Amino acid sequence: MFTGIIEAVGRIQKITPKGTDIALTVDSGKLDLSDVKLGDSIATNGVCLTVVELTGNGYVADLSTETLKRTAFVHYQAGQKVNLEKAMLPTTRFGGHMVSGHVDGLATVVSREQTGRAIEFWLEASASLAKYLAEKGSVTIDGISLTINAVDGARFKLTIVPHTALETTIEDLSVGKQVNLEVDVIARYLERLMMGDRAAQQTGEGGLTMAKLAESGFLR
Repeated sequence: MFTGIIEAVGRIQKITPKGTDIALTVDSGKLDLSDVKLGDSIATNGVCLTVVELTGNGYVADLSTETLKRTAFVHYQAGQKVNLEKAMLPTTRFGGHMVSGHVDGLATVVSREQTGRAIEFWLEASASLAKYLAEKGSVTIDGISLTINAVDGARFKLTIVPHTALETTIEDLSVGKQVNLEVDVIARYLERLMMGDRAAQQTGEGGLTMAKLAESGFLR
């Protein structure tokens, strides 16, 4: 579990193909790895990765085909900057929101505008994720805990204050860029709970969804 408060910006040193998977070598920059051991989790651009090797100035983690399919990592190259956060401790100050590091999909930057000292972004998520986006709700973009300031269909607005721009990779985003998106975990579980006993039914198409329940008349 993470909070979405970025601790350091690292850089991908190497991407090593492993069949259909890859091994990622990350220079962790100023991130303190003194308390990190093999098997620990580090959110890397919002993706919960397991440390399989410590290199002295960073770590190595494996990325599965599923991770590559769901995230922007499939487009990354050596030299790419990444947001880093170690898994939270029971004593960690909870400055962001509940972040699992399990990316739901991608969002695309559709506009960027400087407003005073802040940067305003509009991003567009897939239609299937739009129902989880709420004004003044939380969302995780490339591992950063952010507040949604407006919603228009599958599009949502983020206002980035100078400190966040300085301490993360978000200032590097431009129109057309894709980012890792994780919706609020509470909304995801709430959807499943609302299905009740029907959640146990198998459809052969990935299970029941709110859209399928609405079509069936269950939610009327």
